[in-house]
Amino acid sequence: MRDAYQDQLDDLASGLAGMCDDVALAMERATRSLLEADLQLAEQVISEDIKIDDVRAAAEHRAFGLLALQAPVATDLRIVVAAIHGAGDIERMGDLALHVAQAARRRHPQTVVPDEIKPYFEEMGQVGVKLAEKAGRVIRTRDLETAAELEADDDAMDDLHEHMFTVLMDRNWTHGVSAAVDVALLARFYERYADHAVAVARRIVYVVTGQMPGPLAV
Repeated sequence: MRDAYQDQLDDLASGLAGMCDDVALAMERATRSLLEADLQLAEQVISEDIKIDDVRAAAEHRAFGLLALQAPVATDLRIVVAAIHGAGDIERMGDLALHVAQAARRRHPQTVVPDEIKPYFEEMGQVGVKLAEKAGRVIRTRDLETAAELEADDDAMDDLHEHMFTVLMDRNWTHGVSAAVDVALLARFYERYADHAVAVARRIVYVVTGQMPGPLAV
């Protein structure tokens, strides 16, 4: 019975790590659709978001089942609680990748992002994907050093997000209000995506140490 119970906990963690892989791929594709005005790729991200939602629902179902049937305590209880909250964070990352893809679809065949700031969004996409992939590794390994690395990666995303406002407020901005709104919203999507990845890593720190290392993304 104990082996079966441990297998259930392992399956729960594996499902969440797989979700991280899924949202990393979604953000990679969404970013390419944004920068290349690739409608087909945007539609793929949009249509596949439901799969991420379904995985979250399945993870929560397993977690609540463990709470009800196994009455976990100590580390096991922390695993289940962290899984319930983490599933929500990861699903939200998928939603934010979805928003990026929807922006690309809405403006097609034009590109959403002016050419001169595309490199910044390319970098934000790369940072976001790396954060999601690292969050998956943290779930699989419970490596606290890797969890700490996500904080530094998130700082890079925050710097890029702040720089976008510098660009938008520059008197040389010539692309109008509509483009400025698009850019501001998109930068916010990437910034929140990163915050949720960090929240997932912090929850694993909680699982391992019993202490929450700071405020979480909401």
